[in-house]
Amino acid sequence: MSIKENLSSIKSKLPEHVTLVAVSKTKPVDTIMEAYEAGHNTFGENKVQEMVEKYEEMPKDIEWHMIGHLQRNKVKYMANFVRLIHGVDNFKLLKEINKQAKKHDRVIDCLFQIKIAEEDSKFGMSTYEAKEIITSKSFSELKNIRITGVMGMATFTNNETQIKQEFNVLKQTFEDLKPLETTNFKPETISMGMSGDYQLAIACGSTMIRVGSSIFGARNYQ
Repeated sequence: MSIKENLSSIKSKLPEHVTLVAVSKTKPVDTIMEAYEAGHNTFGENKVQEMVEKYEEMPKDIEWHMIGHLQRNKVKYMANFVRLIHGVDNFKLLKEINKQAKKHDRVIDCLFQIKIAEEDSKFGMSTYEAKEIITSKSFSELKNIRITGVMGMATFTNNETQIKQEFNVLKQTFEDLKPLETTNFKPETISMGMSGDYQLAIACGSTMIRVGSSIFGARNYQ
């Protein structure tokens, strides 16, 4: 199937409240343009440099999501255009995003990355750490960021019971944090689910899925 057909097939099965982020990492501009020309304009990248290069080449109505692990020294390169940063896993990073957003007179939306997987390779904070940040005075002073929800990555396994359990943990974290809503904490997004498990993620409460290979085909990392 073509990229257009893949997109159409996935979107036809999605509930209205679920946002599809097409994961375009490692894919060339002409391939991403096929998705854009098919009417899709929300793309996710995991490397800042690659996202910046694509942003410069591509139409400016595209919403770029940073879905990978983000280093503080890279924030400045995308602060003028990034739409949503999925992987905020510590307060220092949040402060840096706020600082760079202020330079561009913007408020940047972010998600707290919660560690739900058993794998050590996955980044993320605990529910307790997220609560600590939200209720702190220093968080309330950040005027150029807005936390709009949570993101999580399940363990890379074929064990559906385990994946479901981890998705449920993220949904529960979202529910636990929701009552803490403030000026810059407006929880509405649960970003979980990828090509192999997004239907399960939606059943567990996901409102945003990150899908790459099911749209663009297998990735070539060479």
